[in-house]
Amino acid sequence: MSGLSRRSLRVEALALVLLGAVMAAAQRVTPPIVPGAATIAAVGFLLIGGTLAASLLEVVGLPHLTGYILAGAVAGPDLLGLVGHEAVADLAPVNALALSLIALAGGAELRLDGLRRGLRSLAWATLLHSVPVMLLTAAVFAAARPLVPFLRELPPAALAGAALLWGVLAITRSPGACLGVLSQTRARGPLASFSLNFVMSSDLVVVVVLALVLTVARPLLEPGTSLSLDAFADLGHELLGSVSLGVTLGLGLVAYLRFVGRQLLLVLVALGLVLTNVIDYLRLDWLLIFLVAGFVVQNLSRQGPKLLHAVEGTGEVVYVVFFATAGAHLDLPLLARLWPAALLLAGARAAFTAAAGVASARLAGDPPALRRWGFAGLVSQAGLALGIAARVAEAFPAFGAGFAALAVAVVAVNEVAGPILFKLALDRTGESAAAEAEAAAPGATAPAA
Repeated sequence: MSGLSRRSLRVEALALVLLGAVMAAAQRVTPPIVPGAATIAAVGFLLIGGTLAASLLEVVGLPHLTGYILAGAVAGPDLLGLVGHEAVADLAPVNALALSLIALAGGAELRLDGLRRGLRSLAWATLLHSVPVMLLTAAVFAAARPLVPFLRELPPAALAGAALLWGVLAITRSPGACLGVLSQTRARGPLASFSLNFVMSSDLVVVVVLALVLTVARPLLEPGTSLSLDAFADLGHELLGSVSLGVTLGLGLVAYLRFVGRQLLLVLVALGLVLTNVIDYLRLDWLLIFLVAGFVVQNLSRQGPKLLHAVEGTGEVVYVVFFATAGAHLDLPLLARLWPAALLLAGARAAFTAAAGVASARLAGDPPALRRWGFAGLVSQAGLALGIAARVAEAFPAFGAGFAALAVAVVAVNEVAGPILFKLALDRTGESAAAEAEAAAPGATAPAA
């Protein structure tokens, strides 16, 4: 490392320390004069602190998302307290806005020609990463009963129902983490394409499976109840309503891009802030809506590049906000209490995901790189998993609080480990921009598949 690089790293580390000191001093010395000032300061700190932390960790090969998450966790309520509980709660609309832009970009990255080319791989992966992984993870959850306090009190039937619900949670992925790593690495190749297509389409599968499992699990968890078709009616309303609104939003964006085309980023921010609240009121899936909207713009018009350029104009701001806020949300004392069960469940999920990846790649005839590393982009979890946990907690109060707490702990492990694994895979397969540049250097050897 050159002297200039060392000097730059020292300056960035010093800036991060000074920034934290200024934030701490401001909190303790300056009274809250303006309502919401703490939230504004928290956003500013997480943006700057997350960016600096990501730059420092990049030296050792860690993805930027890890820096964002660690900056948020260290600054959050459980460690330094620079971002308090109230500020974290107030950041929810900002977080929703960031995720809506991530989902919109993710939908716009899905191209019909790419989906057609990878349809065989996508079909086998969807099958094997859904049913077997769900059932095997559910079995490990039930076997972990001695490590989880709330499970010890459940009778066998209720334990089976809770395990099935945990299996659904285990097959969720993180579109934000996938897009964030791909954005940083500028990766192109079979692994990047497969991961993007699978992660973006898997949310629809999870929504359907959740409704089915809720219908089956309710009689097990609540003796005296019977199978109900209401869940399927709710599922139809949610899916059809979300897709319809997504198509409408996509066509509206196409018209705006074609006939106006100015200040697009401001329009997207306004849509994100307003629509996420409206969609929650309508009980629709706003993540699916923005995914569909981006897909419509990309594949039913010529305006896809304009949309992607507008979202990419935010740089990494949306990823810093989303993942630094996620880091601040982490309940570290809870993770400390539940870490044996959390590590067991996270490790089992990763192992089953890897096995399903190898099997699906062999059946689909995928190249060796996908057989070895196809699972790497599927380990991360984030918002959808926590949303399912919150829904379970609301539907089954008897054990829901413990279920949600354990979900937070496991998601925390996957949220940190997943991006690191995915970036490693993209580097090893030679698909990241850095790996391509290294391979093109004189005397370089080809990357291992």
